[in-house]
Amino acid sequence: MKILLYVSLTLTLFFTSMLSAQDFKGIATYKSQRKMNIEMDSTQMNGDMHKQMMAMLKKQFQKEYTLKFNAEESLYKEVENLDKPDGMGSGGMQIVVAGNGDGDLLYKNIKENRIANQSDLFGKIFLIKDSLEQPEWKLEKETKNIGEYTCFKATYTRMSTMPSTMTMRVNSEEEPENTEPEEFEQTVTAWYTLQIPVKHGPGNYSGLPGLILEVNDGSESILCSKIVLNPNNGVNIEEPKKGKIVTQEKFDSIMEKKMREMDEQRNSGRHDDGNSMEIRIGG
Repeated sequence: MKILLYVSLTLTLFFTSMLSAQDFKGIATYKSQRKMNIEMDSTQMNGDMHKQMMAMLKKQFQKEYTLKFNAEESLYKEVENLDKPDGMGSGGMQIVVAGNGDGDLLYKNIKENRIANQSDLFGKIFLIKDSLEQPEWKLEKETKNIGEYTCFKATYTRMSTMPSTMTMRVNSEEEPENTEPEEFEQTVTAWYTLQIPVKHGPGNYSGLPGLILEVNDGSESILCSKIVLNPNNGVNIEEPKKGKIVTQEKFDSIMEKKMREMDEQRNSGRHDDGNSMEIRIGG
């Protein structure tokens, strides 16, 4: 009788936790920051221009996002920043970030194992529809607290090119070398909490048994700064519908072609005035 009572109680608690997990919905706010290590020829740039460029880059890569989620779906979007630089500074200094539109939306459906990513590529809207790729996470024993949540560590490795490829030209008469980016093994570390038992996370990260509150790939870190669970107004998650429908592979090919075209146009019609500079990130 005691064994039957124990089994009954265990099953009750199990199904209760499953139901509560299905009821979880909320809005998480994340802040991202990217590491930068830029070396420049001091003869080509004065101190004021160097400070201006570093300030622009810092603003460009300190971003804020919201993640709306329920048990099955999530929607990840950058928070509009009115103080965000437009990419052009004084003295002809320009920052070009490939595939970094303000209207980008990333929808993930865990149950149906698919994504819909609305992406603005230099003014043209694409809708990337593809399967949701889940990394092979390794669950670690290490824990730490992020705010009021106890988090567990998880890692996986992947092959990647440099996550932030920067090409700088300062009134150089020499043509830039066209070199293919080298691949290297990259370790991604995430921290997730079982207190919010949904398989979502920021950006392309998901698939852990709890909400991912922090992730770091060695170059970029994303940290959750605020969570609102079960808000009074509910959580409205709408799958993006706007844009030309393509696969992820096709979109990557289009981006690569666009960046090559921009390189060719710039090199064929370049007129240096001694103060021009371009920093290209991505592509």
